[in-house]
Amino acid sequence: MSTINIQKWEVENPGFWESEGKRTAFRNLWISIPALLQSFSIWIMWGMIIVQMKKLGFTLGLPHQTPEDLKIFNELLWTLPAIAGLSGATLRIPNSFLIAIGGGRNVIFFSTVLLMLPAVGAGLALQNIHTAYQVFAILAVLSGFGGGNFASSMSNLSFFFPKRMQGTALGLNAGLGNLGVSVMQYIIPAVITAGFFGSLAGAGLPLTEVDGAKAVGTLVFIQNAGWVWVPFLLLSAFAAFFGMNNLKTATPDLGDFTSEFLKIGLLVFYGLVAAIVGAYLLTVLKLNMWGVLPATIILTLFLMKTLSPRQIKGNLEGQFSIFRNKHNWIMTVLYVMTFGSFIGYSASFPKLIQDVFGYLPDGRVNPHAPNPMQWAFLGPMVGAFIRPIGGWFSDKIKSGSKVTTWSTVAQIVAALGVAYFVIKAKASLAPETYWGPFFTLFMILFIATGVGNGSTFRSIPYIFSKEQAGPVLGWTSAVAAYGAFIIPIVFGQQIKAGHAEYALYGFTIYYIICLFLNWYYYDRRTSGVKC
Repeated sequence: MSTINIQKWEVENPGFWESEGKRTAFRNLWISIPALLQSFSIWIMWGMIIVQMKKLGFTLGLPHQTPEDLKIFNELLWTLPAIAGLSGATLRIPNSFLIAIGGGRNVIFFSTVLLMLPAVGAGLALQNIHTAYQVFAILAVLSGFGGGNFASSMSNLSFFFPKRMQGTALGLNAGLGNLGVSVMQYIIPAVITAGFFGSLAGAGLPLTEVDGAKAVGTLVFIQNAGWVWVPFLLLSAFAAFFGMNNLKTATPDLGDFTSEFLKIGLLVFYGLVAAIVGAYLLTVLKLNMWGVLPATIILTLFLMKTLSPRQIKGNLEGQFSIFRNKHNWIMTVLYVMTFGSFIGYSASFPKLIQDVFGYLPDGRVNPHAPNPMQWAFLGPMVGAFIRPIGGWFSDKIKSGSKVTTWSTVAQIVAALGVAYFVIKAKASLAPETYWGPFFTLFMILFIATGVGNGSTFRSIPYIFSKEQAGPVLGWTSAVAAYGAFIIPIVFGQQIKAGHAEYALYGFTIYYIICLFLNWYYYDRRTSGVKC
């Protein structure tokens, strides 16, 4: 079965699955995973880059003369991963519906090529410490292409596998895709140590403050944080174009490549416009994020619904029926708790380590602080690796809701524990004393979110019909991705106010609400929904 457009696809038929379906499905899965891994790497890379920007003396085009200037600078640094989070989440909304409109192979190829824009852009902009904040904000918006790709990737694979295997298959795609955050946090510190890409990639920049064993003046090639992805993106785009398939069952009205790419590009453009408007509202008009978030979502849906050509509108109308199903909204809330927490903590963890342990109560640099560049990748790594196990175990016990219950309890306990040690560290003349328990509890938090990621996605195919499951998978992941926007903003605000632990208290209250919703609608014996 090598044709690009597959007409017959009957994966619930055991004979078809064993004779034809399995090989094709897994080939598409193995090509999808590295493409999604790179998407996550580029989406969340600003959380790692901003740690180095401060140490390299980047100015964002602003004055650095007073303590207030430095506070504003630090808060603006926090907005870069938040903008990327906002953009990635917003772009997931059109991506949620792209497979039915453009075809799985076409969408994965197109979305992988788009990642070249933020990768090359970052490689150029990071060569100058005086590059304006607005340039980095635009690049953060473009990094959102990587976040958007998750929705289309998961929606696509939901059509390739039988229901009994979707927890495992979607868990592998999502879990190993999520691993891109950890891979990025490991690779970037390694590639910025030397000029691996030659003179065309630019000269190194000198450190302006001590970074672990590195002395002031040490050259850092931070632009490599962008350049490193370019060759891998080219390979993934090639593999997607020549190795993946479009399914007639997923995309009933498949046309020629040119028309499909135009339709895909148009919907992605609507999402990009809304993301730019959202970033403008947040950074220029300085509106509250709780107003920016719904405004951006509504604008995206409005543009898609009103400005799309008639053919696309008809397709969207059918997919938009998920918004009339209450379980779509309940699962959205639950998935925000799991994936939203995972991606938000992933974007925030490096800078949070620096802010909590890197400075003493009097503002001096802590010479014994843990290096975020050495530790931060471990959290996303354990969360990503455990995610397929969450899906597999849910398949094994035939209940995603039960696994979600216990992972939520773990999130509540771990979040409160992290908050306790944040308080202790911030008040101590030797904050590194509390690094061990802080780090251990944060690892438990990452593990719990990873398990919950797998279990909630396993539940969706059992709650919704085959036609609705794909769009629901995309939509829930879209809204959950706003965690990469919300959590860095909340941490940045509370750190500026001197109370980072308040952010964790707020997240804990949300987790408790989710625990009740999951129990009431899915996990109690008389809920009427077996998932």
